[in-house]
Amino acid sequence: MTGTQGLRERKKAETRLAVYRAAMRLTVDKGYENVTVEAIAEESNISRRTFFNYFSDKADALMYGEEERHRRLIAAFRARPAEESGWTALSSATLELFGSIAEPDREWIARTLLARRHPTLLARQLANLLELEQQLAALIAERDDDSGVRPRVIAAALLSSMRAATNLWLDDDQARSLPVVMSEALDALASRF
Repeated sequence: MTGTQGLRERKKAETRLAVYRAAMRLTVDKGYENVTVEAIAEESNISRRTFFNYFSDKADALMYGEEERHRRLIAAFRARPAEESGWTALSSATLELFGSIAEPDREWIARTLLARRHPTLLARQLANLLELEQQLAALIAERDDDSGVRPRVIAAALLSSMRAATNLWLDDDQARSLPVVMSEALDALASRF
């Protein structure tokens, strides 16, 4: 990669992040229904046309942070020691990435709450989770040399338990720490895998 290509890619990443943050800020302040692509573009200091070079719509822009978390989970899974089983690698990567945080990311909390209230965002979030589940299942199958149903069940079970833990944590007004609730959810599954 040349210096120009590296700079171009960095600028694109910075623009994508700026658009995402503008979308989040506006949506939290004004509500999902009251935010337009034009307003997000203006807040990001780009044109409407440029917005569509990065995202297909405002829901896509709002879910960008979620997709970044998914990419980090996949990277953390791949970085786990090769001798770990798929379940051990995935649960360890999950706790390492999401469970060890002292204070949860406020943008993540806002996105999660927005998705719970808006069917369009919930549908996008569920589609992203299905894609993540498929990617994780493929990685588990490769790691465990298992082409059966088990890798898919492991990936689906882990993601379902994380969703349940997150919803419990939010419903309990964050009374306990998220890492504690996540650990409890993973412990509930651990004996099965």
